[in-house]
Amino acid sequence: MAVIGHVADVAALKARAELRTGLKDFGDPWIFENLAVMIPALNAESKLNEPGAGAAEEMIVRGLSNRLAHVELIRQHPEILAEEVTVAAVVVGLPRTGSTMLHRMLCAAPGMTGMRWWEAQNYAPPVGTDPHDPEPRRAAAHAILDYMLENAPDLMSIHPMSVDQPDEELIALGQIFSSTMPEGMYYLPSYTRWLMANSRTRCYPDLKQMLQSLQWQDKSRRGAKWILKTPGHLMALDAVLETFPGAKIVMTHRDPVATVPSYASMETVLYHMGGSSIDKESVGQYWAGRLRELLGEFMRVREQAGPDRFIDVPYTALTATPIEEGKRVLEAAGVAVTPEIVAGMNEWVEANRREDRAPHKYTVEEFGLDKAALAASFAFYRERFLARAAA
Repeated sequence: MAVIGHVADVAALKARAELRTGLKDFGDPWIFENLAVMIPALNAESKLNEPGAGAAEEMIVRGLSNRLAHVELIRQHPEILAEEVTVAAVVVGLPRTGSTMLHRMLCAAPGMTGMRWWEAQNYAPPVGTDPHDPEPRRAAAHAILDYMLENAPDLMSIHPMSVDQPDEELIALGQIFSSTMPEGMYYLPSYTRWLMANSRTRCYPDLKQMLQSLQWQDKSRRGAKWILKTPGHLMALDAVLETFPGAKIVMTHRDPVATVPSYASMETVLYHMGGSSIDKESVGQYWAGRLRELLGEFMRVREQAGPDRFIDVPYTALTATPIEEGKRVLEAAGVAVTPEIVAGMNEWVEANRREDRAPHKYTVEEFGLDKAALAASFAFYRERFLARAAA
C-alpha cells in the first residue's frame, strides 16, 4: 500500500520562505487564513504520496516567496501602484470551451497584452535580480514545465503550454492560495467550500497590483490593453466587474455534456501528477457539480450586472471563424480593429492549429458520468445560452 504523504504546517513553510528570500514582510496577512484551511485539506483529502506532498510544500513555499518578493518590490518602487492598467476584456468561459484559444489569439494582436506563463509562475522578480530582466524567471518556468511534462506527459495534448504564451492569471492567484487554482491542482472539496463562503473575492486587489507590477517591469506594455482569462474568475465575477470597471466579460459557450468529461480527464492528469490516488469517478462527480456551481454564479452576476458588460462567444463560431469572432470581441470591448490587429490574430491561428497536437482521448463513462444526466443537470444553462446559439 502506498504511503500517504504529509504537508508541513503553515509555520514551517512560512519559515522556509523567509529563509529562502531573507525577507519577512508578507503584506496583508489574509493569505494565511486561506493557507490555514488549505493545508489540512491537502492532508485529509488529496491522498498525495510522499513526493506529491513534497511538491505541494514547494508550491506553497514558492508562493510565499513570490509574495515576499512582491511586497519588497513595491516597498522599493511605490511608483508601481501608480501604473494605469487598462483591462479591455476578461475571458471567463468554462474549461474546454475554446477560451484559451480565444485569449491567446486576442493577446497576439498588436496593442494587446496578457500575463505570460512564466510571469504567472513567478509574478515577482526574485530578490537581488533585475526586475526588468525576464531571463531568470523564464529559466525557472522552463524547469517547472519540464517537471510537469515529465510527470504528466499527456498534459500537452489536453492544454498546450509554452512559457512565453499568455496564460491564466489563475496561476498567479494560486500563488496566494486563492481562486480555483488550488482545487485545480489538488482534490480539495472542503477547502473549496470554505473559499466560496469566506474568501471568494479577496484576491482581486492583489491581482490588480500584479498587473501594475508586470506593466512596470515591462515598459513596452504601457498603453496596451490587457486581455485577462481564467474560468476561475467565474467564482467571483462581481469582484472582477468592480476591480476592472471598464472591462467586458467574454463568455465562451459550449455544451457541458461535452466539456465536463473532457475537463475531468484533464483534472485526473493534474491530480495524479502530484501522486494522488483519487479515483476517476470521484474526479468526475466533483467537477460536474463544481462547474455547475460556477455557471450558476455566472448567471447570478450577469442578472445583477445586466447584459451590457457581457460578450457571448459560441464555441462553434469560434472554431469555424476565429478571426471574425476575435474582431467582434475586440470591437465590443472598444478596440479599433486595424489590419495589423487582424494580421496578428491570423498569424497566431496559423501557428497553433489543433492538428499539431496529439488527440485528447477519454470516455464519459470512465469518470462515472452519463450524458443524459449531465444534460438534465445543466439544463438551466443549456436552454438559455446554447439553444440561442443554435437558433
